[in-house]
Amino acid sequence: MSSITTDQGIVHYEVYGRGRPVILLHGWLGSWGLWQDTMTYLGAFYRTYALDFWGFGESGKKRDSYAIQDFVSLVDQFMERLGIVRAPLVGHSMGGTVSLSVAIQYPERVSKVVVIGSPIVGSSLALPLKLAGYRLIAVLLFNMMGLFRWGVRLASPLICRDPRFPDMMDKDLSRTTLESFLLSIASLRRTDLRPMLSHVQIPVMGMYGDRDNIVHPLQWQPLLAGIPHTRVERFPKAGHFIMLDEPPRFMQTLKDFLDRGSTSYGT
Repeated sequence: MSSITTDQGIVHYEVYGRGRPVILLHGWLGSWGLWQDTMTYLGAFYRTYALDFWGFGESGKKRDSYAIQDFVSLVDQFMERLGIVRAPLVGHSMGGTVSLSVAIQYPERVSKVVVIGSPIVGSSLALPLKLAGYRLIAVLLFNMMGLFRWGVRLASPLICRDPRFPDMMDKDLSRTTLESFLLSIASLRRTDLRPMLSHVQIPVMGMYGDRDNIVHPLQWQPLLAGIPHTRVERFPKAGHFIMLDEPPRFMQTLKDFLDRGSTSYGT
């Protein structure tokens, strides 16, 4: 377990492996734990970093803002503190939206981007996630957190096939605050990256599960329209958590993309 202190709070992260750096970013309500299997696999070839956004996992939770822009700033500070000049960013769901945003705002930081089930337009979020971005509904959910966590556990088989998923989500939910829960999804709901995508000139890969019921599974279309050189990989049998639903193909596809032209990555 490692952490750094930024000007806006403590950031927890885990690191595994040796070689060129790769940074993994989790989605809404998640944490670095989502990436444990991915880190074990990639760690044989790369030095993998997985961090917890402010308000999630083991990172600091004493902030007034948990917007997408705050997480973009976090990634920049994280790389600065660890001396990582340039690296690929791999983001799941909200983490992919953050990854693309970092590539747009700090192009010198990012050599490649991989987005996994990520919303390009916030309106692509499933209705329950959109509603969670309204304070009244978020407060109601938090006042009934036990019932909410039970509901998530009950719905888990419809979201992810991995039998570990219910326990993973329950653990992450237990470490989430009302403000991080509310403000992050409200910010993601308002996000629309389409006007800025043309600024992304580096290699990009979008991975989308056809059975995704969290983010619309056709979000690869605005991604491809905005960045025509994007490589799109669709997973017909996977939902939102591709890395858990189809791990062998996911990991091999990810490594193949990272390996191409890897000698140009800076550290």
